[in-house]
Amino acid sequence: MADRGTGSAAPQIRSIAQFSPLQAVGRRRTLSLTIELMPNRSHAQELLALLARTSFKLGQFKLSSGGTSDYYIDCRTTTLHAEGGRLTGHAILELLEANKIQAEAVGGLTMGADPIVSNVATASAWRAQSHPEAPLLHGFLVRKAEKGHGTGRRIEGFCLAGARVVVVDDVCTTGASTIAAIEAAKEAHMEIAAVVCIVEREEAKGRPAVESAASPAPFLRLFTANEVRAEHVKQLGITPPPTQ
Repeated sequence: MADRGTGSAAPQIRSIAQFSPLQAVGRRRTLSLTIELMPNRSHAQELLALLARTSFKLGQFKLSSGGTSDYYIDCRTTTLHAEGGRLTGHAILELLEANKIQAEAVGGLTMGADPIVSNVATASAWRAQSHPEAPLLHGFLVRKAEKGHGTGRRIEGFCLAGARVVVVDDVCTTGASTIAAIEAAKEAHMEIAAVVCIVEREEAKGRPAVESAASPAPFLRLFTANEVRAEHVKQLGITPPPTQ
């Protein structure tokens, strides 16, 4: 769905993330699509609702830090969703604008950052259609290791020495993947303008590590894990236990 602005001025008819599987009807396939009238909410608010519905899971999970948790957030089920990708791009673009971050490109470590980078870059192009003065944010991806053939480079896409760039990631736990992308961008002589994650897991102390690697650039987040959990519980209709 085309979106030429960074906000919604009125309620819109919008598809929601409840797509039934493709069903065979003879030799033809049909796609069942639910349409609902959405209230006038920001891109970030709609993204939070979708994350809570499609990416948040309760249970027992092992984390990249080696610890365990009673919840898991797989942002890729949202950032790779058609509507989720659109919302991701615009929500991050609006976060950068709200914090007056000026940059030429956005990038991150493959593969968690891949759909985020593509959607933010595309959102900037849509915005420029209606606001020609708005700058474009190009994209770059950082390989986990240098390519063993061809040019052998580690950064794919935009790579310009001296350029201000934003490093993005989906979930910040220990911050290791975010820091790897920061270091690769710095090695390419690019300047870090800001670091953005969709969800910050505050219990793993990833923020201080990322802030140290990116200094003096700011660390920004769209949501905390607790905010996604609260929205998930709300959607399930579960009454949270009283605080002690």
